[in-house]
Amino acid sequence: MAGGAIVQSGSGKEYPGNLTFFVFFTCVVAATGGLIFGYDIGISGGVTTMDSFLEEFFPDVYRNKKRDTSNNKYCTFDSQLLTTFTSSLYLAALIASFFASTVTRAFGRRWSMLGGGITFLVGAAINGAAQNVLMLIVGRILLGIGVGFANQSVPLYLSEMAPARLRGMLNIGFQLMITTGILCADLINYGTAKIKGGWGWRVGLALAAVPAAIVTVGALFLPDTPNSLIERGHSEHAKRMLRRIRGTDDILDEYDDLVAASEESKLVKHPWANITQRKYRPQLTMAILIPFFQQLTGINVIMFYAPELFKAMDFGDDASLMSAVITGAVNMVATFVSIFTVDKLGRRKLFLEGGLQMLTSQFVIGTLMAITLGTSGEAHFPKTYAGFLVLFVCIYVMGFAWSWGPLGWLVPSEIFPLEIRSAGQSINVSVNMLFTFVIAQAFLAMLCRFKFGIFYFFCGWVVIMTVFIALFLPETKNVPIEEMVLVWKGHWFWSRFISDDDIHVGTTNVEMGKPNSEF
Repeated sequence: MAGGAIVQSGSGKEYPGNLTFFVFFTCVVAATGGLIFGYDIGISGGVTTMDSFLEEFFPDVYRNKKRDTSNNKYCTFDSQLLTTFTSSLYLAALIASFFASTVTRAFGRRWSMLGGGITFLVGAAINGAAQNVLMLIVGRILLGIGVGFANQSVPLYLSEMAPARLRGMLNIGFQLMITTGILCADLINYGTAKIKGGWGWRVGLALAAVPAAIVTVGALFLPDTPNSLIERGHSEHAKRMLRRIRGTDDILDEYDDLVAASEESKLVKHPWANITQRKYRPQLTMAILIPFFQQLTGINVIMFYAPELFKAMDFGDDASLMSAVITGAVNMVATFVSIFTVDKLGRRKLFLEGGLQMLTSQFVIGTLMAITLGTSGEAHFPKTYAGFLVLFVCIYVMGFAWSWGPLGWLVPSEIFPLEIRSAGQSINVSVNMLFTFVIAQAFLAMLCRFKFGIFYFFCGWVVIMTVFIALFLPETKNVPIEEMVLVWKGHWFWSRFISDDDIHVGTTNVEMGKPNSEF
């Protein structure tokens, strides 16, 4: 896989090199950081439907679940304490991501991954041995710290190691690992629910230690990225690493651009203050709105609470868990579509198609629930309609899996210049975790009060975010990270925030002011 092929970027800049086995292997290892996030998303929804778990920790929900089936299906699992079990992790991840920014910049990306893996490992042990709700919440907080560190560092690592023309494919490996973690958790939930004695939930929660161990051990053997090495003053090491990951000795142009970007970053003493400067307005806007919109697609309604949702729709215990397995499998398989097309079709086309697909399927899901359950939620959900519900949930998940799922992590990780990259990624993770927390905490209460209208609510947001992408996101495929400023300079709207003085790197080979046809 090594060679001296010329990597042609969308901006006109050429860097020699190719995808080496070394880069592929390190990116696969680094991407396993997504396993801990995905496993947790999948496992929490399953254990909270298990009678033994509910009876021990949430007896009010257990009694409500066991009442006559004519009760309001929308409100079966409405409990703020139960949702706190799920959502506390994401609040902890939000706070941890700010500390992760400092670690990532000062010590390198892999040390953030290592710290995240160790913390997640401890949290898994506490959750598996939990004797009360307090232990559950403490364990979830530690899991959240691990997620915050991993989600902050892994996308940066992947974007910096990958050649520009394959950055999308390799970065989406992170999302693939998230979906793999979700599917593994769904399968474990399905299996452990059958364990006699009512302790299967302990197995599911404790097995989070497995992906944590993979991430922890993997981080010990990962090399630093050239960007990080230059940023921390290890220039010769960075040059050797760049030769190794590009598979060629002809790395001078790329190395000089990385050094120039590093010199710029050293002038920035306070990246958190600098990120608010006018010239960074496009990147800051995307780092806030893309993760904000990603959560308002409604995906976590499905991923967190799929078993509860299907159970509330009169699916049996096994059937609800199996439906979650099906959606998890669809999620993982559909992610491969994005992996193989993102660097060919580009980010914008996948965003727009996925938005249309999610909009249509969510509208159908809401309508099915309106027809069968109405506003009272006291009717039985016919099996024929239940089959259609699972079908359109899968269609929705497919749309998310090849658009807003992977691209919500990819685009923010590739648009920031080095001097504010760690701060920018922290904002991205923090906004993502904040609204993941909000949705996780509020969904079951919203389902109880909005009823089928909750899906129309998310439909409205999908319309808004799709229009936003169409108007304001330029195409970033194949553009070297250190030249991303040229993308904003060529955009019809963002160009007003970028002056010629703001462009220092790589302009000699680029025809300034020439807009990309895909903008």
